[in-house]
Amino acid sequence: MAVQTDTGIGTEIPALAGVPLLGSLFDLRSNSLGTYLRAMHEHGDVVRITAGPPGLRAELHCVFSAEGAQQVLASESANFRKDNPFYQEIRDSFGNGLLTSQDEDYLRQRRLVQPLFTKRRVDGYADAVAAETETTVNSWGEALDGVVDVSAEMMHLALRAVTRILFGTDVDAAVDVVDRCFPVITEYALRRGYSPANIPRTWPTPGNRRAAAAMDELYAVCDRIIAERRGGRAGKANGSGEDLLSLLAAASDTQDGEFDATELREQVLIFLLAGHETTATSLAFSLHLLARHPELQTRAREEVSRVLGDRAPQASDLDRLPYLTQVLKEAMRLYPAAPVIGRQAVAACDIGGHTVPAGATVILAPWVTHRHPRYWPDPERFDPERFTPEAEAERPRYAWFPFGGGPRACIGQHFSMLESVIALAMILRAYEFEAVDTEVPVSAGITLQTDGPARCRIRRVEP
Repeated sequence: MAVQTDTGIGTEIPALAGVPLLGSLFDLRSNSLGTYLRAMHEHGDVVRITAGPPGLRAELHCVFSAEGAQQVLASESANFRKDNPFYQEIRDSFGNGLLTSQDEDYLRQRRLVQPLFTKRRVDGYADAVAAETETTVNSWGEALDGVVDVSAEMMHLALRAVTRILFGTDVDAAVDVVDRCFPVITEYALRRGYSPANIPRTWPTPGNRRAAAAMDELYAVCDRIIAERRGGRAGKANGSGEDLLSLLAAASDTQDGEFDATELREQVLIFLLAGHETTATSLAFSLHLLARHPELQTRAREEVSRVLGDRAPQASDLDRLPYLTQVLKEAMRLYPAAPVIGRQAVAACDIGGHTVPAGATVILAPWVTHRHPRYWPDPERFDPERFTPEAEAERPRYAWFPFGGGPRACIGQHFSMLESVIALAMILRAYEFEAVDTEVPVSAGITLQTDGPARCRIRRVEP
């Protein structure tokens, strides 16, 4: 069926079948990632999914092709905004930082922050990452029965690394608060973001009060450290440079001024949110996938041994560890830390020959696009050879987009890769891994969440 719109004539979007009255509500709640994948296999690259009762029904316009992702994130990005309830709940919980801000707010923040994320600046954090990884590796000598949960361990490592880089010498106090408060706040924001209706945050319900207490505690530790920085006490993220918070506090230019205390806190909270869970996911699944494929684990370890020997890795080693980088990229394909990305269409548009109406909620799903058989033969198979330079050159740019793309691509992409390669190299040099849990259930939260342990049996690598 064809429909006439301001953009011309487009084909009506096929709809995923659901149950009467509630549509696909229960499917999305129980297994959203599986539901999106099924929609692609049954109906193609653009699929409409409805969920919820009449009057409170959500209608999702899902786009699964690489070409559609490029249109939404890059070539027509101005037509797709972060105006949905999900992003508003993140704003209300973590502030209006780079992840959630829009328009002139976003452009101003990006201009102020961009100089702090140049390759040269980020490379200066390699020593801090190596130091935190060494601490983690040494702690495993006391692992019970030689078994570690790589999901939990990588979350702890990534949190300590990003906190050290943000706050410098204030790591321990900040890590304790973030570790305790973040899960409460993220679960609260997620639940409200996907609910068809919410009570006001100010009502004194147990859930509201619990989330408010966690936010107060988290804000307080950030505000204390920010006040100390502005008072002149700079921390050290590594042996040679100031921590990122000190640099943020000093960031200014004649056009954009500088961040005030509230804006600084909002940037810090967004960096904490986006900077530790994402890297932790990539590291955990890289280790778990290698634990399930011992021959590929051996190949990666041999490369590390050949390049590094016994010395600490440096930023300059990234280009000398191509296979390890391929392992990480393949893990990020199968387990993208941001498995679902939402936008709202400003004006009606055509995507893949289908008309998406003005105001529509548009869903991109790296989880699905990264498994699209058009780009990925045998898509569930773990194969780092997919990311040789030759193989990458043959695929569309947005067949793989774990860091988003376009003008709002993740500003921390190089930092994430630097941290991941360094940490993975040091861990593989120290230990061999054998999977205990052969399958790890996951779900889509603000980032990809493991719904069970990812345990591996570890053995020290003999010198």
